Amino acid sequence: MTNNSGAFGSVLAGRWQGFKIRHPTLSQFIVFFVLSNGVTILQLLLMPILRNVLAETSLVETAFQVFPVGSNPDGSRYFIFNYAAGPIQSDGTGGGLAYFLSVQITLGIAQIINFFAQRNITFKSNTSIGRAAFWYILAYIVITLAAGALQGLYKAPVYDFLMGALSSRGEFLADIITMMINAAISFWVFFPIFRLIFRRKPEAEKEV
Repeated sequence: MTNNSGAFGSVLAGRWQGFKIRHPTLSQFIVFFVLSNGVTILQLLLMPILRNVLAETSLVETAFQVFPVGSNPDGSRYFIFNYAAGPIQSDGTGGGLAYFLSVQITLGIAQIINFFAQRNITFKSNTSIGRAAFWYILAYIVITLAAGALQGLYKAPVYDFLMGALSSRGEFLADIITMMINAAISFWVFFPIFRLIFRRKPEAEKEV
């Protein structure tokens, strides 16, 4: 049984190596997809834990509403990051600084893991890690701001529907859905960015 399993594994490994040679970009995308989904699962597990911990602090009552970019249909200001003080409301606002930190700490931990996993496993990059980290952080900041701005388009209806239908369980589910949307945005944007910053050069040209 062990020998058969080992032989089967060798066949799969050989076929995968052949596939990588014939389809280098597609094989990278497949590995990127698998690792990204693993990181997303980590986010979905970690975010509720951090939120529950921070929900017991006074940070819930500290508003975090920054980067106004116009107005909502009702005339109120539209913030890229809109976390009013107090508990989560049916429009998805609220949670205060506690909610903002639970989201951003989760994303930060996930992206650090993602950086090293994608660099070393997916793209096997041997160029400067410092330069790659600089562009990665810059891209992460821009994507985070863009994703925060887009939340105003879908966050309110998601929370309104789920909290109205399922109460506290709906709030938890809405948290998960918004995190998954953020992860999906990052997934599609980061792949072409990674191909640029995680290059692989011949050993003779390897950067110091």
